[in-house]
Amino acid sequence: MRKITLLFIFLAGFIANAQRTCGMVEKMQQIMSDPVKRQKFLDRQQKFEQELYKLQNVQHRNTGELSSTNTTIRIPVAVHFPSVSTGANATLKNCLRNLAQSQINRLNADYNATNTDISNWATASAFYPMVSSVGSMNVEFILATENHPTGTGLANGTVAVTFGTDYLSGADYDTTWAGYINIAVRYADGSLGYSYMPGDPSWGDAVIIDSEAFGSGAGCTGYVPGAPYNLGRTLTHELGHFFNLDHTFAGCGETNCAQYNAFNPNGDGICDTPAVSTPAYSCPTAGSKNGCVSGQKALTMNYMDYVNDACMYMFTPGQIQRMTAQYNAISDLLKTNVLSNNTFIKNNFNIYPNPSNGTFIIKFKDLSNDYSVEVFDISGRIVFEDYYTQSSNLEQTISIDKPSSGVYFVNVKSGSIITTEKIIIK
Repeated sequence: MRKITLLFIFLAGFIANAQRTCGMVEKMQQIMSDPVKRQKFLDRQQKFEQELYKLQNVQHRNTGELSSTNTTIRIPVAVHFPSVSTGANATLKNCLRNLAQSQINRLNADYNATNTDISNWATASAFYPMVSSVGSMNVEFILATENHPTGTGLANGTVAVTFGTDYLSGADYDTTWAGYINIAVRYADGSLGYSYMPGDPSWGDAVIIDSEAFGSGAGCTGYVPGAPYNLGRTLTHELGHFFNLDHTFAGCGETNCAQYNAFNPNGDGICDTPAVSTPAYSCPTAGSKNGCVSGQKALTMNYMDYVNDACMYMFTPGQIQRMTAQYNAISDLLKTNVLSNNTFIKNNFNIYPNPSNGTFIIKFKDLSNDYSVEVFDISGRIVFEDYYTQSSNLEQTISIDKPSSGVYFVNVKSGSIITTEKIIIK
């Protein structure tokens, strides 16, 4: 018995101290060795480069600044748990749907720079004069709820979370799910996760995330996020690859940061990420690691490095520009009829006041079904949870105990249907 206990302690310590790994490079090497896939990659990159050129060179006539838009990008997401049987009990399935939503909440916080730890940049920025500010993409990742693919068994209004799909046998694409950003949670070939760079929605390409690095919080049976990769940021990193971001440690010697050669990158092709040749691990302090150029420091807190989840917290404006260009290049491949127009919210309940001081009201028009209400902070932590029967009052007052200022998400759930609304607490 003592030997078994010691072995468990050793394995637990090994997992806790394991370094972050990402399988993107190996997957791209496979593409480059296949003439057909290689040519398709080059064709996609050409379209991307055209979109990137537009963003870099289209300027306002009077100010000379890069053009921008306030329109929020809405991206349909489907999450797949291929190792969970379609006959699994409802408790496990509902737990995994909630875990998927916690991961979506993390993505939206990280990609919009509304994560609480972005405040660390105020001090760290002194080491990085080439980074003008943190980057925000103005994007909303949303679990699809409408017009699911034929044969998937998902009813309209049910979130696109599947169990027992083709991704089970090791595939990392499924044309059934073309038009979505797919996330498959399974064994990730020995890494924490991987994605092709960039991903191709027309093939149903998936970002693969290991079951111990998906989501945040307590997790579910068989899917418990493990420290130090338990804040959902493995997907933040891998989705960056899907949107054409390389690692920040892609190499030294680049002569023009605005140019990028997939066969010999010599850097990540982004002007405001200091060139670095090796990854950072664990949790280095800001400015503690040198870059390739004398006087420049490695941007270790960037999502595209290899540090622990708790120590990565930002994209740069240059990275956001590159990802936006990639979105523009693939936007016509993403389905536009699978996201609700919030008719459930508009027709069944509303939340007020918003912004609030931490106390707000959810007002229902009717309660034909039982509902549960969860409130998440931007790290995915549940700060309020309660259940209401159809005989409950139509107005429910929600009070969050000692809330911090910032963005929160309210999930209203009825059965397998989940609707999310964002609220601001001042």
